[in-house]
Amino acid sequence: MKSAAVNTRHKAPNKDRLFQWIAGIILTLGGIIFVIPFVWMIFSSLKTENEIILIPPTLFPNEVTFENFKNLFTNMNFSVYLKNTLIIVFFSFIGMFLNAMAGYGFAKFKFKGSNNLFIMVLATMMIPGQVTMIPVYLILNKMGLTNTMIGIVLPALVGAFGIFLFRQFMSTIPNELLEATRIDGAGEFRIFNQVALPISKPIIAVQGILTFIAGWNSFLWPLIIASDEKYYTLSVGLSLLKGQYGGQNALQMAGAAFMVIPVIVVFIVFQKSIIENYSTSGIK
Repeated sequence: MKSAAVNTRHKAPNKDRLFQWIAGIILTLGGIIFVIPFVWMIFSSLKTENEIILIPPTLFPNEVTFENFKNLFTNMNFSVYLKNTLIIVFFSFIGMFLNAMAGYGFAKFKFKGSNNLFIMVLATMMIPGQVTMIPVYLILNKMGLTNTMIGIVLPALVGAFGIFLFRQFMSTIPNELLEATRIDGAGEFRIFNQVALPISKPIIAVQGILTFIAGWNSFLWPLIIASDEKYYTLSVGLSLLKGQYGGQNALQMAGAAFMVIPVIVVFIVFQKSIIENYSTSGIK
């Protein structure tokens, strides 16, 4: 009987280990399949036009060239598009700070009608952004802000989803900690800046990724509100690149790589911050 029980204990870890190996192999293969198009795109951006149309196609470039990226800034207005996109990203992060302030207010301050007001904020999440584009455009047109950078960044400065995320996370901050800080003489903005924000690093990292991706990939609204090419973003420029230089595959791969690589880098950096902060929270 004892030997049978021992054999059963040995079999269970073996089965778990086998399952882990199978799951690891499947996930590894899935990851490789997922990554191959991105790797091919990046390497293709470093190829010449003659090499990229070879059959069978090659993965690694025989002759590395950065001429495609150079053409983006010489033949196309990618320097202007990049500047506009960075401006949008910058103001998007300012909007993230405003979302954090609103979320902190809803989480830690109880005033008359606060719950109803928060419900109204949540209700706006049920309305697709495409539905509100026409009234927002008409309002900005009345204000004379169409075809301006202010008109592009203003509607996306704050968002209900960001307020919701910050409010839900900051609700978990102990009120005793905030009261102790108030007793020490700290003002509300100092409490928010030096207590609430440092504790909220995980959700800031999450929202930072979403904010950067939204600002970096902004396409539809700048295309609608701006009639002048000097206000176009990288996404709009990439669409124009496909139309004007549809036959130049290497140039299109360079434009696509230029759009994707910063998003991957930002995701990796912020993902590390998320994991570290959640690990620290678990230890505490």
